Amino acid sequence: MDVVELHNQTIENVVRLVNEVGPDQWTAPTPCTDWNVRQLVNHIVTEERWTVPLMEGKSIADVGDSLDGDLLGEEPVAAATDAARAAQAAAGEPISTVHLSYGDEEAPEYLRQLSADYLVHGWDLAAAIGADPMLDRELVDEVATWFAEREKLYRDSGAIADRVEGFSDPADTLIGAFGRDPHWKP
Repeated sequence: MDVVELHNQTIENVVRLVNEVGPDQWTAPTPCTDWNVRQLVNHIVTEERWTVPLMEGKSIADVGDSLDGDLLGEEPVAAATDAARAAQAAAGEPISTVHLSYGDEEAPEYLRQLSADYLVHGWDLAAAIGADPMLDRELVDEVATWFAEREKLYRDSGAIADRVEGFSDPADTLIGAFGRDPHWKP
């Protein structure tokens, strides 16, 4: 699958889920124990907002702290949708290298990292609000194949929790690989 298509499809699923968040669900817990629904969506929006300047060739220093804090404002659904559309447009920029916190990275690798983040956090959001995560098999396979070579690095760096084992469904296996229990309930 084309990496831009992968990126954009995983974002599209997040947009669908954000539109399903009920007014009383923004403070609900999520599988990410440090975040409620609003904080999780803000994290996703922050990632989307970073995509634009990074895909334009800017560095973290160039952006500074302009994307810190609450990016959702009074209308979180509109803010999330707008950020998603901007990130989708930026993903198609003809750039070969992005400047990340750990150093320079090839743009397709960065987009795969984002795709994995959006796919898994989309599942987090769906679990938190009781929605169908709609984990498309092709997207799951793409992310799982990419992640297989990086799982140890992610775990060793503390980016993800210990693997949760015991699943045969590919989506559940991937969610477990990212340290989440696919049967989590609020």
